[in-house]
Amino acid sequence: MSRSIHDQTLALAGVFQASALVQQIAHSGQCAESSFETCLRSLFATQPETTLDVFGGELKDLREGLSTLASVMSQQSKQQDIEVLRYALNLINLSSKLRQNSDMLGIIGSRIDQARHTASHFGYSHSNLIANVASIYTDTISTFRQRIQVSGEPTILQREENAAKVRALLLAGIRSAVLWHQTGGRRWQLIFTRRKVIMTARELAEKANRSVYD
Repeated sequence: MSRSIHDQTLALAGVFQASALVQQIAHSGQCAESSFETCLRSLFATQPETTLDVFGGELKDLREGLSTLASVMSQQSKQQDIEVLRYALNLINLSSKLRQNSDMLGIIGSRIDQARHTASHFGYSHSNLIANVASIYTDTISTFRQRIQVSGEPTILQREENAAKVRALLLAGIRSAVLWHQTGGRRWQLIFTRRKVIMTARELAEKANRSVYD
């Protein structure tokens, strides 16, 4: 696995894409289906050849995460930016706890394997798969003392389908945070190499936007 700033930025974009979608669902009950599918698909990419392969191999699938990463890291002027950043940092912290728990990693891995049939049969945005992945999050990550408090509209979050999407996205965000660590990403870099991350994310977001219209 490459340890370049390019690969670290791609992995971090996965964290921010999941975080942004959680924020959107929590407030509106909606998000872009293609971005959502990219996040869920990443959970099943257990033997990728490249970092980008985790997200489907095409930069355009990470477009939302790259642009969110660039904007949130450069300024937190809006409430939604603050919420997204909080989710992203919490996901990174939880991924650190998960990496130290080999038993839980094993359980998540085996249950993701069991869910592969559902994913291949129904697709990544089917309610059966989302509920399945959400239950993995509930049975594992939710047992940690540290919890992610999701802010939003209570009536929206109380709907089971939205709650399931949020949990599935949080698990995908942790997967990206683990990937970020595997590519050499460390929390101190978010402070000391922030400019480089922002510049790389902007460049990659521009490439992703161009690939959509090519």
